[in-house]
Amino acid sequence: MALGDAILKQLSKKADQVGENPTGGIKSKAALIISIFAAIYSFDAFIGSTLSSRILNETIHLNDVYSFYQAKSIKQSLYQMAADDLEMVLEDKNMASGPREQLTARLNKYKAAIARYESDPATGEGKKELLANAKQIEADRDRAKKQAPWIGIAGSVMQISIVLVTASMLSAGMLMFWAGLAAQAAALLMMAQGLFLFF
Repeated sequence: MALGDAILKQLSKKADQVGENPTGGIKSKAALIISIFAAIYSFDAFIGSTLSSRILNETIHLNDVYSFYQAKSIKQSLYQMAADDLEMVLEDKNMASGPREQLTARLNKYKAAIARYESDPATGEGKKELLANAKQIEADRDRAKKQAPWIGIAGSVMQISIVLVTASMLSAGMLMFWAGLAAQAAALLMMAQGLFLFF
């Protein structure tokens, strides 16, 4: 009887060791994997906050550029109206040559100002340059707007993967462990889509 008890005790001990092995393996793997997942999630959160800041800053900058463009358009229109009025005055054939020369010089200044408001490559503040700048800012902002949702969703899925791997560590459930790895893989694909916009 004592021999039977000893054999049962030994078998029970071996069974416990076999049962502990997967648990210990999962726990050691899960702890390392959770640390790696948390680091990747931190990087994803950083990218997400950077994109949010970029969208906000570029929207403000875009509004400033369009306001400047509008101010240039108004000034250009005022100069155009003044030039049109001067041209009508200069059509008078009875005008003396002295005033005609002064008005012609003024008309030429107005036309030069109108052309400068339309395009001024030297300062980059002509309407043409401002519009090109605004289009570039708008394109950058729109790209960030397309990236942000992917990065946000990837972060949420990363959190779920961390929870699943943590739960597998506590319950020694391999299904949750593999589900956590699969969720992280999906999150990494979403993060890559957010960064590079493959489609």
